[in-house]
Amino acid sequence: MEIKEITNRDIDFAKWYTDICKKADLVDYSGVKGSMIIRPLGFAIWEQMERILDEKFKETGHENVQMPMFIPESLLKVEKDHVEGFAPEVAWVTEGGKEPLDERMCVRPTSEVLFCEHYKKIINSYRDLPKLYNQWCTIVRWEKTTRPFLRSREILWQEGHTMHSTEQEAREETLRIFNIYKEFQEEYLAMPVITGKKTEKEKFAGALETYTIEAMMYDGYALQNGTSHYFGQNFAKAFGIEFTNKENKLETPYQTSWGVSTRMIGGLIMTHSDNNGLVLPPKIAPWKVIIIPIGNVTEKLDELEEKLKQEKITFKTDRSDKSPGYRFAEAEVKGYPIRIELGERDLKEDKITLVRRDTLEKITLSFKEIIPKIKEIMEIMQKEMFNRAKRRRDEMIYEANTYEELKEIADNKSGFIKINWCENTECENKIKDDIGLKSRCLIDSEKVTGPCVVCGKKAKTRLYVGRQY
Repeated sequence: MEIKEITNRDIDFAKWYTDICKKADLVDYSGVKGSMIIRPLGFAIWEQMERILDEKFKETGHENVQMPMFIPESLLKVEKDHVEGFAPEVAWVTEGGKEPLDERMCVRPTSEVLFCEHYKKIINSYRDLPKLYNQWCTIVRWEKTTRPFLRSREILWQEGHTMHSTEQEAREETLRIFNIYKEFQEEYLAMPVITGKKTEKEKFAGALETYTIEAMMYDGYALQNGTSHYFGQNFAKAFGIEFTNKENKLETPYQTSWGVSTRMIGGLIMTHSDNNGLVLPPKIAPWKVIIIPIGNVTEKLDELEEKLKQEKITFKTDRSDKSPGYRFAEAEVKGYPIRIELGERDLKEDKITLVRRDTLEKITLSFKEIIPKIKEIMEIMQKEMFNRAKRRRDEMIYEANTYEELKEIADNKSGFIKINWCENTECENKIKDDIGLKSRCLIDSEKVTGPCVVCGKKAKTRLYVGRQY
């Protein structure tokens, strides 16, 4: 493996990204067009994400279920806006074995209608609420252009679907999960995010409100990295879901839906990695340490591995007969946060070398100092990775007060642009059609200070716009 095989990210970012996915052995291509094979390291990262988020969901009272993979066409069509929103991406099954089906079925693009059909059967009384369900599964969306982790026809994700007796409770649930996503991405993925409500045009099909997690990648493009939706009573009414309240009167419940996917792995790569390969924040790395023994160091290697096990610090040991330089390069490509070079000569002088993956800084210390130093480096590394990403993101956020200024910034710089907006969809479409920028989210925390940058009429809100993956 030679590092020169990875394209420079400042020359060709798209090629660099694909190189990282392949050279770090995160994915492989399959004979199924538009779908990827997630290799052990890529899947181990996803398992870390799943484990942490699953714990957080369960701490807030959610339970996991499993819904069918197939949705009859008649069921998908119950909620009109929903089916229209997904129609271009739906994959259909028309035959079973050698027999044509009486009714074609889609491979689920998402599971709202399946949950609603089930909720209609099991919700009867206020005592049955809330229903806080989540599932970890795959979905299918027939994307025309695919890229590993970012856009695939088969997607690994989680989707939560909940029902509540009151509007307030459902709204609180929407924001509770939204905040879990935000905290997870910033605390564990070291990924600074911008959060807010989607515009009417960009919200999820069938939702009243959609809240989005927007991360800026190294190249200034946006990655929508999770959403939480408030449905109100739209789906419940369409499916005839009702419950008897405490006064023995029938009411319609309120619903939420929320999800994240393996897109977060793509976000990790494009936020933190460099020209040497993958860079993983310690908190999400499946293996925090890679040990590279050099020479006859069996006794000290056994001792070190035992210390790491006792401290519950996950590690791998590269015992291959490849050269030390090759193994160092391979460890860098695969993104292990800390590399330990356990050399026979150094150990005779009671020395051991640690290398930080993010900065490639080498630290020499005595063998007995190793565990405290690993813990210290991991804590520092996690914070510094977040701070570096945040500084870069903040430097790539601009403000435009006129349409000409918006075009000039978009033509010459990459990043997010803040504008005043009148909330008219025509102005939103003009920005997309003329300049190629899409709405990211509304900015509720800032005061409107001028007219709409597009039409010049009175602005009603502030808005982030940018290019996206």
